[in-house]
Amino acid sequence: MHSLSALVLLGTSLVPSTHAAIGPDCANGPLKLNRICDVNASPPERAAALVAAMQTSEKLDNLMSKSKGVSRLGLPAYNWWGEALHGVAGAPGIDFDAPFTNATSFPMPLQMSAAFDDDLIFRIADIIGNEARAFGNGGKAPVDFWTPDINPFRDPRWGRGSETPGEDIARIKGYTKHLLAGLEGDKAQRKIIATCKHYVGYDMEAWGGTDRHHFDAKINMQDLAEYYMPPFQQCARDSKVGSFMCSYNAVNGVPTCADTYVLQTILRDHWNWTDSNNYITSDCEAVEDISLNHKYAKSNAEGTGLAFNAGMDNSCEYSGSSDIPGAFNQSYMNVSTIDRALRRQYEGLVRAGYFDGGAATYADLGIKDINTKEAQQLSLQVASEGLVMLKNDKTLPLSLQAGTKVAMVGFWANDSSKLSGIYSGPAPYLRTPVWAGNQLGLNMSTATGPVLQKSGARDNWTTNALNAAQGSDYILYFGGLDTSAAAEGSDRTDIGWPTAQIDLITKLSELGKPLVVVVLGDMMDNSPLLSMKGVNSIIWANWPGQDGGSAVMQVISGAVAVAGRLPVTQYPANYTQLSMLDMNLRPSGANPGRTYRWFSGAIQPFGFGLHYTTFDAKFKHNSTTITYDIPDILSKCTNQYQDTCVVPAIDVSVMNTGNRTSDFVALAFIKGDVGPKPYPLKTLISYARLRDIKGSQVKHAKLQLTLGNLARVDEMGNTVLYPGEYTMMLDEPIQAEVRVMLKGNMTVLDKWPQPPR
Repeated sequence: MHSLSALVLLGTSLVPSTHAAIGPDCANGPLKLNRICDVNASPPERAAALVAAMQTSEKLDNLMSKSKGVSRLGLPAYNWWGEALHGVAGAPGIDFDAPFTNATSFPMPLQMSAAFDDDLIFRIADIIGNEARAFGNGGKAPVDFWTPDINPFRDPRWGRGSETPGEDIARIKGYTKHLLAGLEGDKAQRKIIATCKHYVGYDMEAWGGTDRHHFDAKINMQDLAEYYMPPFQQCARDSKVGSFMCSYNAVNGVPTCADTYVLQTILRDHWNWTDSNNYITSDCEAVEDISLNHKYAKSNAEGTGLAFNAGMDNSCEYSGSSDIPGAFNQSYMNVSTIDRALRRQYEGLVRAGYFDGGAATYADLGIKDINTKEAQQLSLQVASEGLVMLKNDKTLPLSLQAGTKVAMVGFWANDSSKLSGIYSGPAPYLRTPVWAGNQLGLNMSTATGPVLQKSGARDNWTTNALNAAQGSDYILYFGGLDTSAAAEGSDRTDIGWPTAQIDLITKLSELGKPLVVVVLGDMMDNSPLLSMKGVNSIIWANWPGQDGGSAVMQVISGAVAVAGRLPVTQYPANYTQLSMLDMNLRPSGANPGRTYRWFSGAIQPFGFGLHYTTFDAKFKHNSTTITYDIPDILSKCTNQYQDTCVVPAIDVSVMNTGNRTSDFVALAFIKGDVGPKPYPLKTLISYARLRDIKGSQVKHAKLQLTLGNLARVDEMGNTVLYPGEYTMMLDEPIQAEVRVMLKGNMTVLDKWPQPPR
């Protein structure tokens, strides 16, 4: 990218620049007299001026992720493909070159979500946004990044489920709201442009001979509006995110990147995501899928035209998979469609300060903002607070002193490459449990172990593991799954424990020493370990990031009191009998139901998590019934969207009845035989993390609610308040209940647009 000289053209003013710059040379280059360089003009005017100066062939060269720029105009090439899922990550548009050789690697989103602390998510996203923009300012990355992944984690086999905040809509929306606020910032200019993906109905890689490039997701309007769409509603309507990514799959017969109903009727019209700086990119190679795999168009040229006409603005490509010239030359799209897409793209860049050089709002972010002390502290904090304890017979926390003999067994005990999960960049450091044990001065014996091997596999680990464990005071087993089990492009076929690991854990349990199992990766059916008497404790770590080993040892030693909660259901191993292609959430036929709202057979449920102390959680209300008067609430609310109208918060009190200081995550659910059948088993409506509750201390929280939290979705997709009696429940398992009455008439809060017939 071209550097800017010491003078930047601002309208008719020359202003000194004190920072490195990105984008074109607006002081001395060919664009200096174009309004794209006039910071006093409006963003739409600036973008339109640039597009107007481009020739048709030049326009066609800039509709894909590897945009060629326009050398004649001094517009540099620009690669739109940046990644920052849980830290700046490898992508075609990102270079990890000196001095930008690493970026903070936070835990995977699923583990961060397990902390149930949205303020913490905001602080982490602020750090990620700072580092991402620093890479951009340094010429090592774009200013747009294709994150977050907010598809609900519908099926436990999905290879990319750990990229998401989990299976629950309230949790996903809270996470997404605070994440986007941190990534994009709160200034008139965006820090970076975030991209909500994958829109919509995408949550499988390959199953039963069907892959994501061919899959047609059959989704009824009720499930679409209630489950698959709401995270994207948060992005578009409520958070006004800068960018969207349409997905590989089709929904009800139409590929999403060519679906006017999805891209225009819902996204831009119904959710009012209409500012022209809001642009849509395809997932990478998805445009070619329209014709090649979905057979929705007769040629790539026709499919390309369908996508741009439907509202897609940029084709992500590895090397070249759309046919943009063919679409134009064969009249599948016209110049007005091309100009619309380019204006949206470039206005997005204008609103991120890309053309402002050193005068951009975030131009001062640089190498000093990478791997800061705050970033290091937050990566460790969220890794510790997102750990979830699933079993404990009072063995944990361990009393670990310098010299304590500890066996560190398992495939990731001393393997730093296992900590980060997918979509990770080079971290400044990766600290294993063994590294953390060295910091504690432990006398450790180490041995590796199997990963995905089955019983009977060539065993080169058991003898060493047992030898390490024989002379120890404690055995810490670091097992579970690594990314070879499933990732982008591949789903799991088995959600049980690899049998070779169960064999090894069984032998270790027979030694009669305290045995703690720490589980890496995606959730599995822990039944064998929950019932095994020799396994004293189980901690789920997902992928804990650069300081994962430190976080685990903090919790095991009691330096941090564990308080995370499961953001997903732990399903039984036989759940894999259900087709991954069945998108229906409610139980019917061979489908036992999906997520905790509809599936009643969890091994351990969504929201479960043990502590090192005990808590007494209660609702604080003067009467046995909470009454919400629907007409009264609506009459006092002037919000554009009625589902966002605030209702009185729920007061809860939490007493630590033990003697160890600990956090506590308050979860409020609701249920009721009201509205369309079948009725959900329960639904999360609010949550909050209360911090540092001392023994015998009581702390209070106000759980925030909106009318949308109390509503249900009917068969047509409408969001409806149904008057009647409900039950509100606190905690998992339930500690307290209170009766709730909704008074008034049935009220439609959001009328869902119907697709064309």
